[in-house]
Amino acid sequence: MPHFEFKGRDARGELVSSRLEADSIDAVANQLMNSGITPLEIEPYTPRVSAREQIGRFLGAGRPTTDDLVLFCRQMYTLARAGVPIIRALTGLRESTRSPVMAEALDDIIDSLESGRDLAGSLARHPAIFSPLFVNVVRVGENSGRLEESFLRLYEYLGFEQATRKRVKVALRYPAFVVFAVAVAIVVIMWIVVPPFAQVFSSMGAQLPLPTRIIIGISNFFVHYWYVPIAVIAGAAYAARRYVRTERGRYRWDRLKFRIPVVGSIMLRSALARFARAFSMSYRSGVPLIQALSLVGRAADNEYLRERVNELRSGVERGEAISRIAATTGLFTPMVLQMMAVGEETGAIDDMMQEVAEFYERDVAYDVENLAAVLEPILIVAVGCLVLLLALAVFLPMWDLYNLAASGA
Repeated sequence: MPHFEFKGRDARGELVSSRLEADSIDAVANQLMNSGITPLEIEPYTPRVSAREQIGRFLGAGRPTTDDLVLFCRQMYTLARAGVPIIRALTGLRESTRSPVMAEALDDIIDSLESGRDLAGSLARHPAIFSPLFVNVVRVGENSGRLEESFLRLYEYLGFEQATRKRVKVALRYPAFVVFAVAVAIVVIMWIVVPPFAQVFSSMGAQLPLPTRIIIGISNFFVHYWYVPIAVIAGAAYAARRYVRTERGRYRWDRLKFRIPVVGSIMLRSALARFARAFSMSYRSGVPLIQALSLVGRAADNEYLRERVNELRSGVERGEAISRIAATTGLFTPMVLQMMAVGEETGAIDDMMQEVAEFYERDVAYDVENLAAVLEPILIVAVGCLVLLLALAVFLPMWDLYNLAASGA
């Protein structure tokens, strides 16, 4: 029920102001008149947000994470299964949530439910938090009377997605740290170590080897024009971000991600696992096949994969077999295509897609666990080449000077 702020005068003519919960402004005015207060101003109540909170929300602080959604689905499943009314369940979750954005969304959802909307329609009012896939699975649960089962499937789906992302982050933590440390070391060497050596070599007037001249030139550029690399990197990052936000740029970047050596294959299989699990969950929840493909395509966070899923949906609309259309996309392995075909023939496409999801998840989990072992030799070779170049740049002139001094003696 909405809240309203009011100002008025009591029977003694004194100014009073407070907040009331009512269905409308007229209802607030009637309550005030019945209590002996003459209303002067009545306005809908809007929570005040401080400048600090506004800046924090602009930077992304307080937004619901996947952890928040997983916890929300698990709690809603438990409460719905126990027979707790939806509004009462949401009110309890509103009081316990740690995300201010989620709390505001739950407030609006509760008000929407009290005004007569269904739960799915109320969730759809917040697309930044609840995806179309999430909303439609809840809608199917409402219409079939199995709302708790819908929240359980969403909990399992989001839980698997969360676990996969965490495994990838953990696997990339060590390589990212090594790359960062090497970058810092290069900056320190170019800024602090090389200039003194350059002065010593220049004072001797000897002809310097090519590696030394390259390193000294790079160092001089960094020392005297340090702002140029920073401006170029910042400009390139800004331009790339703007380009990726365009429809064409997002598609090309999402396609390129799947072709990155070592990591691209893992990203592709992880995306296919999420697609297969989302499709299985939607279809098993009672969503029609074409609508399930449409929802999964809209919920995909990759434009390239979304276009391939839309091709699957278009083919199914034309009456073609989903396994035959999937073969033309070039994304699925022959074994997965065979599983799709068996699912179509037996009428258990949801079970087969569940098997596909589990197959890809096991494959991704194994590769993620060995990702550090695969990247470690590459990093070692790269660091070794860098150290070799720096060593040659520093020691070759010394060796030449030593030979010159020895021959002169």
